[in-house]
Amino acid sequence: MSSPFDLLDKKELRVTDVHLDGANLTDLARAVAEVLGLDPAEVLVTDYLDAVLTFDVLRPSLYPHQLLDRKNALLAHLAGTPGVRLGEHARVSADGVLGWIAADGADGVGVADALATAQRLATGMDARIARRVLIFSTGAEVAAAQIRDTNRETVATRLTEAGYACEFGGTIRDDVDLIAGTIRAAAGRGYGLVVTTGGVGAEAKDCTVEAVLRLDPGAATPYLFRVEPGHGRHLRDGVRVAVGSCLGSRIVCLPGPNDEVAAGLDAILPGLRDGWGNAELAEALAGRLRGRLRDRMAGS
Repeated sequence: MSSPFDLLDKKELRVTDVHLDGANLTDLARAVAEVLGLDPAEVLVTDYLDAVLTFDVLRPSLYPHQLLDRKNALLAHLAGTPGVRLGEHARVSADGVLGWIAADGADGVGVADALATAQRLATGMDARIARRVLIFSTGAEVAAAQIRDTNRETVATRLTEAGYACEFGGTIRDDVDLIAGTIRAAAGRGYGLVVTTGGVGAEAKDCTVEAVLRLDPGAATPYLFRVEPGHGRHLRDGVRVAVGSCLGSRIVCLPGPNDEVAAGLDAILPGLRDGWGNAELAEALAGRLRGRLRDRMAGS
């Protein structure tokens, strides 16, 4: 099925040359809702003046099939409602996307062709956006150039090899508001994938996962291991990774050590390619990193 089209706040539908005599406004709204495939509560009669009946569609978007070739059906449904008589000049009109309902004949074919073209362009644009990646590093030692940012290089190299167009967004201070705001801004600028490295630990300075949860309270944040808060430098109850969403963009939070970044990319690249959900990606990432920790501990 094609994607829905945003009504862009132009949600008013008008029918002219309508004559009412004891009609029930709820029945009128229900008749329009049935034609558009909506819940009756999503259509409301807002005005009736000078034989013009006005409806509001209480829905932000509609699919093309809900509008095209619907004009005659809408008029017929209204005409069949008790207390309604349509004059010979009755017609349907609306502005914006909702106005497609008035198209028929050659106009309808033209609108349908235009919709198909728009859908193809939108699909192509979505595919390009999904391949745009913005990479952020976190940590004071990276920001101060005390250590080389090998994570940035690893992420960019691996994702570029996988067909992504990567850019570096800079190093973000360990501040939950700053990290959340920076990620949200990146999503708003059309980056389909935002990758962060570092800041997923249990110390006070580690706040990347918390920043993602502010943007997406339903983000998947599985633990790599748990610790007891208050012991040593541990403020939180464990080390987690995160995969979430913001404004249609995917957010992936990787750990700080470079070997874990490389292993994490090995885990998530197949899922990104195959369209896995956030929970599946996060668990694949966490599972790979837990396995490395077990192997390390067994070998020590």
